[in-house]
Amino acid sequence: MKKITSLEILFGSIVHDTVYQVIQHMLNGGSIPAEDKLVNTIRKQLNQGFLDSIKREHLWFDKPKHYTMLHEIYYSQDDQLPDYKVSKIQERLRAVMRNFLNSRTFQDIQDQQRFYFVESENFRYMSRQGVKIYIVMDFVYRDRETGKWIIVDWKTGKASEEDRNQLALYALYLKEKFDIESLDDIVIRNEYLLDGSHKEHQLSPSELSNVETLFNMSLTEMSHYLADIYENKPLDIEEFPMQQDDRKCARCNYQELCFGSTLSRCK
Repeated sequence: MKKITSLEILFGSIVHDTVYQVIQHMLNGGSIPAEDKLVNTIRKQLNQGFLDSIKREHLWFDKPKHYTMLHEIYYSQDDQLPDYKVSKIQERLRAVMRNFLNSRTFQDIQDQQRFYFVESENFRYMSRQGVKIYIVMDFVYRDRETGKWIIVDWKTGKASEEDRNQLALYALYLKEKFDIESLDDIVIRNEYLLDGSHKEHQLSPSELSNVETLFNMSLTEMSHYLADIYENKPLDIEEFPMQQDDRKCARCNYQELCFGSTLSRCK
């Protein structure tokens, strides 16, 4: 089964890539692009994804990493995107770029005398229960005056309860990697590009411990669906509970595996 993505996820991915490129360009001494230029760049990439989906399916099938296949096109009958989804993305496009340029984080890092870049968008990992947990932090920088480390996660959608836990996991990784003694020296921040707000949190040791406990419980639960943990071999499909919620099935990228069945096996 080849990778399929939704229009909203594609939009979020392109925005993240654009933010990364703008920051790297600026840190290397380049100028800050105008909002209109960024909007047009993202719009062109979205259009490219649509054209890939309707005209290059055979190329995507052979080289899925190099081409895009939209969920809304793959499972449609007329190669058209729903009007309401297109309108939603169009409304968000300019807002997220404007809010990024005006964000707390982007304003901070323009002052390179005080703040300096640590890393972003790199694949890292830490080990728990013999399992590699991959970490990809959107952006990490440090304040020369206070010594604080700031972990940033860019969000193109609405806030959710999981946002803080995700950043707490990043804080756990950062603390271990850089041997940071106190959690007081780590700030976690969500930048919500849709409405231009941001939320900062200062984690307590108990909060970090709770997140690690929750994560270890998730690993244990997932291991129950493996026939062989070391080879990462799953149990037979019959062992996976069948999904009862049609709304989840409608968003599933693997619907074709269930064609002919009344229920999905996606968990």
